[in-house]
Amino acid sequence: MTTTAKSLNVVLCWHMHQPYYREGLKGAYHLPWVYLHGIKDYSDMAAHLERYPAMRTVVNFAPVLLEQLDDYAQQLDVLLKHGKPTQDHMLNLLSGVERIPSDATSRLRIVRDCQRCNATRMIHPYPAFHRLLSMIGVADEADGDSTGLPGLMGYLSEQYFLDLLTWYHLVWLGHSLRQLPLVQRLMTQEKHYSAADRHELLHLIQHCIAGLIPRYRALAQRGQIELSMTPYGHPIVPLLNDFSNLRDAMPDAPVPDASSYPGGAVRSHWHLQHGVEVFERHFGMKPSGVWLSEGGVSEDALAQLDRMGFAWTASGEGVWRNSCDKSGCPPEQTQTKRALFSPAQVDGFKTRVFFRDDGLSDLIGFKYSDWHADDAVGDFVQHLENIATFFGKDANRHVVSVILDGENAWEYYPDNGHHFLTSLYATLSSHPTLKIGTFAEQVAHIPPKPMKRLAAGSWVYGSFSTWIGSDDKNRGWDYLVAAKQAYDSVVATGKLNADQLALATRQLAVCEGSDWFWWFGDYNPASSVSDFEQLYRTQLRELYRLLGVAPPALLDVPLSSGGGWAENAGTMRRNAG
Repeated sequence: MTTTAKSLNVVLCWHMHQPYYREGLKGAYHLPWVYLHGIKDYSDMAAHLERYPAMRTVVNFAPVLLEQLDDYAQQLDVLLKHGKPTQDHMLNLLSGVERIPSDATSRLRIVRDCQRCNATRMIHPYPAFHRLLSMIGVADEADGDSTGLPGLMGYLSEQYFLDLLTWYHLVWLGHSLRQLPLVQRLMTQEKHYSAADRHELLHLIQHCIAGLIPRYRALAQRGQIELSMTPYGHPIVPLLNDFSNLRDAMPDAPVPDASSYPGGAVRSHWHLQHGVEVFERHFGMKPSGVWLSEGGVSEDALAQLDRMGFAWTASGEGVWRNSCDKSGCPPEQTQTKRALFSPAQVDGFKTRVFFRDDGLSDLIGFKYSDWHADDAVGDFVQHLENIATFFGKDANRHVVSVILDGENAWEYYPDNGHHFLTSLYATLSSHPTLKIGTFAEQVAHIPPKPMKRLAAGSWVYGSFSTWIGSDDKNRGWDYLVAAKQAYDSVVATGKLNADQLALATRQLAVCEGSDWFWWFGDYNPASSVSDFEQLYRTQLRELYRLLGVAPPALLDVPLSSGGGWAENAGTMRRNAG
């Protein structure tokens, strides 16, 4: 006799995060990804939810992203009202408050900057944009042959660069913004964009960025989404707490010269507490759950969440497997993945732990971008239906957690993932046996599975190998340890006043972010490694400056060069084969 499946609980969690791209707390933006992802991905992801009010998701925001979005909105407002330059080079060039340079090196930088996108989806489909690049022999991403380019730069008019900058921002607009009459008109115009044209585009960008946080807040207030957070500066909390947390998954990995990060547990608490303050300031509520940066969990991190009263956290399937092994679970439990689909209650802790289905999450992150949207959604839903059938009458006591970046995948989909997400949300929000909800709801209604021990690790491979355990990454940690020791020494003297201490503490938090270590290593693209390791050394130097201490000379020397290839430009890591 066939057992009829009951409704299976499904949670989609979109993690929204960008590193702190400013040079110091008030300096120039080193890279434009906050506002570009704002007008493309954060805008579109809100629009999809607004179009499908029956759809439910969890949306996780890193506090440093919220602060940067707010800052961009304010700076753009001042630019448009008073003509004051922003701290972003690209926006200043687009607006005209910064003239197109005459020297070949600076002009070549503009060309390279305007190629930083996925060529297949964001250059080739737009003939006018493609033509601007191909006429000087560059029609793809910015890593091709540039031998003859410097000599061409002097022959190009200022209008060429203004048109190029305009098109770059047009293709970074999300699908929902591209439907607006203004954008349609500008795309049809193709060239000869005037100052008035570009200011209209900038007004649209400012309006979009300023509206993002209110839109997500409204979605949360009407109960459609659950908003959650990441610790303030996006640090790897288990590594701040104790370097030995890497040993659960990497028992033989090399370690930094330093035995531990000084006062790391105190710093982890600061990131959590300050993250809550920033979150409350922007959304008017305290989050019930925390996606610890990179799904990096450990028992000491779980204890910190307990003390702060958080209801849930989450990590990856690799952590679940390692935790099962550490807990002595029967092999059949991990082979069938039965226990993966329940929130875990680790012995001695209150905060529930959900575990990501790596296979399903990676299908969205890496595979479905090349599929027809309906086929991709059909395949995804079939996997969920199979899980529901597997559990039968007990399906409603289980939850499938699909967790991935909310911005980085869509650049590789046609029309920024519009067709896929439209089909996905339409199907899931009306499916008879799949119940879409939030983690907070699952904590309240689904009985947890007891778990004796929680293995320390992250959503990437179940380990911390992306952030520690290789020469370059360990060197980065030793640089940070030295800076923290300098911070502790200066603070102990009492010579910093309250304002100076607050600035130095925030700058330290920026230096503690995970993203710097993500990019160190020869398996990443050289250009990305260069961007991030330069900015990391800049952040450390700024911390020393705020402390009134001379920075060590080693901060003038690159600590990692890269040179490898990473899938999807290295912004995501695939777990499933």
